[in-house]
Amino acid sequence: MLLRFRTALAPGFRGCRLVALTAFLLLGGLLPRAYALQGLIGVHDPSTIVKEGNKYWIFATGQGIYSLYSTDLVNWTPGPRAVFVNNAYPSWINTKVAGFQGNFWAPECIYMNGKYYLYYSCSTFGSKVSAIGLATNVTLDPASPNYRWVDEGEVLSSTASSQANAIDPAVFKDANGDVWFSYGSFFGGLRIVQLNPTTGKLLNGAGTQQYAVANGNVEAAYLSKRGSFYYLFVNRGSCCQGVNSTYQVQVGRSASPTGPFLDQNGVDLNQNGGTVLLSSSGRYIGPGHTGIYEESGISYFSHHFYDGEDNGAPKLSIARLSWTAAGWPTVSRDWVASGRYEIRNQNSNLIWDAWGCTGVAGQQIAQGTPAGLDCQRWDLTALGNGEYKITNALGGLAADVAGCSPDAGAKLQLFAYNGLPCQRFRLERANDGTLVMASANGNRVVEVPFASTTAGQQLGLWDYNGCACQRWTLTAVGTTTATASGKQLQGISVYPVPASGEGFSIDLGGLARAEATDVAVYNQQGQRVYQQQFAPAQRRLEVKASLAAGIYLVKISRSSGWFTQKVRVL
Repeated sequence: MLLRFRTALAPGFRGCRLVALTAFLLLGGLLPRAYALQGLIGVHDPSTIVKEGNKYWIFATGQGIYSLYSTDLVNWTPGPRAVFVNNAYPSWINTKVAGFQGNFWAPECIYMNGKYYLYYSCSTFGSKVSAIGLATNVTLDPASPNYRWVDEGEVLSSTASSQANAIDPAVFKDANGDVWFSYGSFFGGLRIVQLNPTTGKLLNGAGTQQYAVANGNVEAAYLSKRGSFYYLFVNRGSCCQGVNSTYQVQVGRSASPTGPFLDQNGVDLNQNGGTVLLSSSGRYIGPGHTGIYEESGISYFSHHFYDGEDNGAPKLSIARLSWTAAGWPTVSRDWVASGRYEIRNQNSNLIWDAWGCTGVAGQQIAQGTPAGLDCQRWDLTALGNGEYKITNALGGLAADVAGCSPDAGAKLQLFAYNGLPCQRFRLERANDGTLVMASANGNRVVEVPFASTTAGQQLGLWDYNGCACQRWTLTAVGTTTATASGKQLQGISVYPVPASGEGFSIDLGGLARAEATDVAVYNQQGQRVYQQQFAPAQRRLEVKASLAAGIYLVKISRSSGWFTQKVRVL
């Protein structure tokens, strides 16, 4: 973290389409666009995510040490109390850092030896006089009778004449049980030292060897290992200036935890090297302070950024960490690859369905029983930074929030894509692998209203509450080859509407030619309940199906194309 002024983070850190378009342009946007992570996610210098029981915790810069927790990695809630309540922090700190007033910087937490080791840094504006301390606790749950932070005292400190500045601690325990501690800032660069794995203090006290691993305008070191390499993640640039911040995450690697760490071009981080991993993009300005959490085969890359669409407020972001074949990390906020998918609700097990299967503008998007229809298949196109355009495979119209409304209860429909935020959705991955889909106009999420399990229920927006009706899974499906048989036929009508239980008629219009016609009828469970082939050169087809009252999908197939229509039977 830069030695400049830092403020503590308070817990709150927290129709006509033409008319809608005109209003959007005049107002510069309807609402702040989606961030998708939910709750009070204002945070600076987040620690590595650590899990206890069913809760995930992050500690951060703030008065008395600030914290957030989540049960799903999507919705975040401020911890009920600071680590040091009512500014009752250890008295030794002021003997090391005169003028310190309880605003702790950049904490880090690791679980070892049956308890949680929380490292914190203490400093003041524009000073190299700093200290890093350690507190331990057997639990992170404030409701537990065993919850009590025990201050273990100083880990290391720095003075005006020290070679490195004692801030921004990070801890890594390797497979051998060795514990490595990184710290430092612009003043003197970054250092790595070894810790005693039991005490959490320097291995050999003041005599512990310190390794210089990065220099220049660098801070916020984070050490990790993959395969035979140790990776050092650092920040270069300026933090703490809102939309004017120039922070970026860089990386180098080494065969040794003590370096030298080289970037992809072979330049030593001690010689101002570093391969850029994450930098400003769109609303995500000045990303920094790396943390890596792994669970169920997924690597989560936590960091803060300054929100360019919210006056530069610092916020939490969780992206996906992947690796190239050459063994270098990549970070993306896109959790899903562009492609064609069925989108299934976790609660109802039904899928997104352009209800009516005509592909026309204004058609509602509902949940339906899987039947392998194109109107139930959706093309997701990554727009960058976790946002997606979602278009229907039948006709290519986009998923759209009716009237561009950000309100709770607003419905989803098809409409021609125009790029407005109400046609863009941000996807976040929950801890169980499901996805949460938030409208980019505001931050309400797509749900099946009332947790309905009935086919035909139109989808809408609502405040996130963790309901399974707000969670989705995606299954990749094949893309239809662009041949004649993949074309939607025009000029066909099915009547009467509603139909009787004795059947209905189909008028092929000008399509009566030397082609056989196949007619299939599906119920709402996706089961085929009727099928018949009709000879060529017939204009009017009489479908003598005995159908119970309900809603059915009629699919008409010919060698030149196909047509679908939903029919209600009385």
